[in-house]
Amino acid sequence: MEEHHHCCIYSKMLSKCTFPSLLIISSIFLTVRVLYVLYRCGKPFSKGASPSFSTLIVLGSGGHTAEMLSLLSVLRMDRYTPRFYIAAATDNMSLQKARSFEDSLVDKSAVKEASLQYTQIYRSREVGQSYVTSVWTTIVAIVHALWLMIRIRPQVILCNGPGTCIPLCVIAFLFKVLGIRWSSIFYVESVARVKRLSLSGLLLYKLRMADQFFVQWPQLQKNYPRAHYVGCLM
Repeated sequence: MEEHHHCCIYSKMLSKCTFPSLLIISSIFLTVRVLYVLYRCGKPFSKGASPSFSTLIVLGSGGHTAEMLSLLSVLRMDRYTPRFYIAAATDNMSLQKARSFEDSLVDKSAVKEASLQYTQIYRSREVGQSYVTSVWTTIVAIVHALWLMIRIRPQVILCNGPGTCIPLCVIAFLFKVLGIRWSSIFYVESVARVKRLSLSGLLLYKLRMADQFFVQWPQLQKNYPRAHYVGCLM
């Protein structure tokens, strides 16, 4: 009876200490993981890494897609496969341009159609949309982005400014912290940005989410010293 009484007291004490203790341990673990991810970001792949990397390519309307395809044209495409192209659901042209680009590749015969996928993603907010209704569309966009990231699980993410890249990059960063998947994020700021970063670029730069951050103008690199100046890619 006395032993049972002591067990009850111990159980009560344990129940009172469990939640605060778990909260402290979780906070410490999360902090350590974030610091580790920030330290690892930008480090080169290990020597034993795969010769090719599943790659998520985020396209944007107008000049964003033209710049991204120009960038892809100078890369060794055999190292970035399979490739997943993503554009906003209201963007009717970008994925068509991506398909035309893939069709124009010299070594297209070596590229299996199954290794190319073209997907659309919901936008958080359309131009002119009210902020009230954008709350719901933002939630839908985040859930959709999460589903896409779980399905694709890319090793590399290439983006250059469209707002659709933000939820994808945020989820990719959280996946790193939680140890689910390591996706290296490479961000190339648009050539149209000469002195100031775009909102997407500013968020990724300030939050240090991008593994490598590139700009195309030297004066922009002076304003954001952690960025790498690569010259005009267009």
